[in-house]
Amino acid sequence: MFDSLSDRLSQTLREVSGKARLSEDNISDAMRNVRMALLEADVALSVVKTFTDNVKQTALGQDVGSQLNPGEAFIKIVHAELVRIMGSANDELNLATKPPAVILMAGLQGAGKTTLVAKLARLLKERNKKKVAVVSADVYRPAAIEQLEILSREVGATFISSSAEQQPVAIAKEALKQANAQLADVLIVDTAGRLAIDDEMMAEIQALHGALQPIETLFVVDAMTGQDAANTAKAFADALPLTGVVLSKTDGDARGGAALSVRTITGKPIKFLGIGEKTDGLEPFYPDRVASRILGMGDVLSLIEEAERKVDKGKAQRLAKKMQTGRKFDLEDFRDQLDQMASMGGMSSMLDKLPGMGQLPAAAQAQANDAQFKKMGVIIDSMTVKERRFPDLINTSRKQRIASGSGTQIADVNRLLKQHKQMQKMMKKVSRKGGMQRMMRGMQGMQMPGSGMPPGVRRR
Repeated sequence: MFDSLSDRLSQTLREVSGKARLSEDNISDAMRNVRMALLEADVALSVVKTFTDNVKQTALGQDVGSQLNPGEAFIKIVHAELVRIMGSANDELNLATKPPAVILMAGLQGAGKTTLVAKLARLLKERNKKKVAVVSADVYRPAAIEQLEILSREVGATFISSSAEQQPVAIAKEALKQANAQLADVLIVDTAGRLAIDDEMMAEIQALHGALQPIETLFVVDAMTGQDAANTAKAFADALPLTGVVLSKTDGDARGGAALSVRTITGKPIKFLGIGEKTDGLEPFYPDRVASRILGMGDVLSLIEEAERKVDKGKAQRLAKKMQTGRKFDLEDFRDQLDQMASMGGMSSMLDKLPGMGQLPAAAQAQANDAQFKKMGVIIDSMTVKERRFPDLINTSRKQRIASGSGTQIADVNRLLKQHKQMQKMMKKVSRKGGMQRMMRGMQGMQMPGSGMPPGVRRR
């Protein structure tokens, strides 16, 4: 979502960080570029003005300490201001009420409310260990109720049935009774959207709010609509006592303006980011981490948390034991590693969270695309069990059969086998006593462009 904004800001801040001293002139030049980058990202004009004025004022009055050079100090100021306009910290859902805690989802048609209901249900079930019930009060959109029923089965949430013949308020009241009877911890209510804001829509959502008295009222914003998203959120915030905002479709071709504008314009915190169509694509919104991503510093904390949740620890332990006993890293192990990577959102998602990856040459970024890794998985799947365990058996005729079975070329099979050999050598080194330390020492001084410590952070 922030690719173009990140590129522009990173370039500007790199130029500033190379200055021996900061003057009013070079700060003004930098802020001119920052202003253009924010406007191109479709950030609201009022937000841009406040942001640039605050950064310039703070930078000119900054007493630079001995720990940071002037350029690093300026980057630190920009980072702090980005965090401030997006919210100082993650704002968690408030579920401290007599069960069931009601969460009301509001938004325009097409914003992705129904999918987000399922995503939120899954998140609450898996991370918070809550018993979640869901209901659709959307009686207008064809198959809206059926869609939520299918998604609820997928995420393991209790689906409370409703029909298009019922009134939305009646559906909500009945759902509340059923959720209470079934001892649900949380009830998530999906509401109808419209193509644009209108009085009828607002009256209906206000009636639903009055009937349910939800502890959380979340407004779903399509991140791809840019500044319009923030303006729409403002209209809803005026009509409803919103408790937070959820940005959907953040993996699309969005310019990032909504994330930077919505908090300032509505005064409501962003609580989640919706990513992709899969039901596990929902992340809590951490302003400091998003600010780091925008400035090209990565988001290592989120990457670690994701790894802890999604990596199969049993498989990882089995692989570690296998390496310790001197057995080879075979293609089945390689396939497992590809699956683990896919479960974490793929290579592109992982690279997005690593510092300096946006500064890699385009050719290097093109090589690390998820399509290549999917192709590798298909090639391995076309092999026999014996071939996966003993890759040295794979001769020319076997390569031809594997290529034909996977819809690839022999060159692709050769490339996979070469990459596996390299991986095998690395795993062998790591498995030796003190191998990890030796490998890390060997990697020192071989950092990718832009990697290393984030700007404004010094080694202790």
